[in-house]
Amino acid sequence: MPESATGGADMKVVLVHPEIPGNTGTIGRTCVALDLELILIHPLGFDLSEKSVRRAGLDYWKHVRLTEYDSWADFVTDRAPTEDRLFLFEDDGAGGSVYAPDYPPDAYLVFGKETKGLPPEVLEGRGDRTFFLPMTSPHIRSLNLANAATAVIYQAMRRYLE
Repeated sequence: MPESATGGADMKVVLVHPEIPGNTGTIGRTCVALDLELILIHPLGFDLSEKSVRRAGLDYWKHVRLTEYDSWADFVTDRAPTEDRLFLFEDDGAGGSVYAPDYPPDAYLVFGKETKGLPPEVLEGRGDRTFFLPMTSPHIRSLNLANAATAVIYQAMRRYLE
């Protein structure tokens, strides 16, 4: 996508300890669609060479701008993101809904593992940086990670795509 199409935005999607290869593949495909970097924080619950990652990413997986880190600490040390560029997503985000923030063009959109969300070392001291995707039905505990991430990514990128 030409730079003018994204208004110069260079957001990053960060998956911390993802467990389901199909979700990662689908999120990778969304990253390709919007020319965003996908950052994976190990350990992963699968091998990136698994067919299910490639199947979900289709033939786009080879175009994913992928970076991997062995740990959250390694990521923070290498990237040194300022707190105002970190946006964490949890079912019970204390910072408000995903519609509340004014996402900067260089935001890091951070998602946790499918079964447990983000680990304590990521959440510690960042309650105001944690946001939720509204759900109105009492019958749903959570959304599929790939679906939630795609909804959040498009909301965060909205003003850069208009």
